[in-house]
Amino acid sequence: MNLHELAANIQQRSTPDLIADALREAILQGIFQEGQSLRQDEIATQFGVSRIPVREALKQLEAEGLVTLHLNRGAMVSVLTDVEAQEICEIRSALEVKAMQLAIPKLKEADLAKAAVILEATDQATDAGTLAKLNWEFHATLYATAERPRLLTLIKTLHVNCDRYVRVQLAQMDYQDLSQKEHYQILAACQTQDTKAAIRLLKRHIDTAGEQLVAYLQRKTQKR
Repeated sequence: MNLHELAANIQQRSTPDLIADALREAILQGIFQEGQSLRQDEIATQFGVSRIPVREALKQLEAEGLVTLHLNRGAMVSVLTDVEAQEICEIRSALEVKAMQLAIPKLKEADLAKAAVILEATDQATDAGTLAKLNWEFHATLYATAERPRLLTLIKTLHVNCDRYVRVQLAQMDYQDLSQKEHYQILAACQTQDTKAAIRLLKRHIDTAGEQLVAYLQRKTQKR
């Protein structure tokens, strides 16, 4: 899939949100590489719109940490450093532990069943993009009953910040196997409403993923 095909998927609905959705996916899929310039006129032509909604879409992606806007150089795909990844994972750990703590007492059988179905789908998936989406859906399902929409929005933004790099991690089967094993352990703790165990397992899960992501980015930097 390329940017033209993603643009076609919006079916001429040229709102900034829809354009942002397509550009976001283009970045996550690697159609746009980190550090690559994003020319507003070219993107506008691809979508058949003026530069105004493109500019608004880029501002939205800047707020999500995927795009950097420069006064004289325009927009470019953000580059995530190991230091930034470390900070993101530390914030994720604090926020997601809080969300889990609030959510567990309110989890119903339907929520747990939905999470289990997502894990079953993950067992069958091989595409890194699909794995990343299922990973978010699993976590979001367990946090939803916390009934803290702003908290969940912040957590989702942090996931998006790292998503393109997490896809690389998930493509490595040794990491995916470990991640999935930890997901099942977290779900089991939620099923018994063992809040302490769920929080401990979740924190370890996020911290381990963070350590691997930071190490990957450090190696990536050294190769440049």
